[in-house]
Amino acid sequence: MALILNIDTATEIASICLAQNGEPLVVMHNHMLQDHASWLHEAIKKMIIQANLGFKDLNAVAVTAGPGSYTGLRVGMATAKGFCYALDIPLITENTLYVMAFAAIQQIKQSNLLFCPMIDARRMEVFTALYSVELEEIIPPSAIVLQERSFAADLSASGIFFFGSGSTKWQTLTSNANAIFASFSTDSRYLSLLSHQKFEQKKFTDIIYCEPVYIKEFHSYTKK
Repeated sequence: MALILNIDTATEIASICLAQNGEPLVVMHNHMLQDHASWLHEAIKKMIIQANLGFKDLNAVAVTAGPGSYTGLRVGMATAKGFCYALDIPLITENTLYVMAFAAIQQIKQSNLLFCPMIDARRMEVFTALYSVELEEIIPPSAIVLQERSFAADLSASGIFFFGSGSTKWQTLTSNANAIFASFSTDSRYLSLLSHQKFEQKKFTDIIYCEPVYIKEFHSYTKK
């Protein structure tokens, strides 16, 4: 039996999920990115109380390690590491884009398409990667400046689902019929499924040396 606290503060909408063996018990969201830091600890406390459990019942903490908002990643990672240190429990990390792709695949269930999550990185730049339906990495996580010929080779061979906060910029540039734009729900519930698998396999992250995956030097959202 594994009780895992799952934290995702990498993007505009933060979420936390308390999951038992990968099954969500309580899920909470915050839609104000600038408030992730002040929201997170109080939300975790409320969630533990709502589940009628204590912090000592936790077996691990999982967190999206990036890419994403610079501030959001620091907040999530620092919180996760703090709980792991204090409770002497393992840390589990997962790439944000991988979690997004996993969530999309769980919802669409099509075997002949590729999946391309995109996180807005300001101007015409996005954090992105490309995955098969088996979550094989075709293009590794990276920061790219979108151009009309982006993904040309992959689009010539297959249909690709583009989704996430950065995909709207790409939609204005491409008219390729193989580019399919969709909206998928992505939150810490999907992280909880992945973190449970890693817990069972004992694939833990070294707490001392673990750092957020920024990909590029600095990225943070600004208020609109």
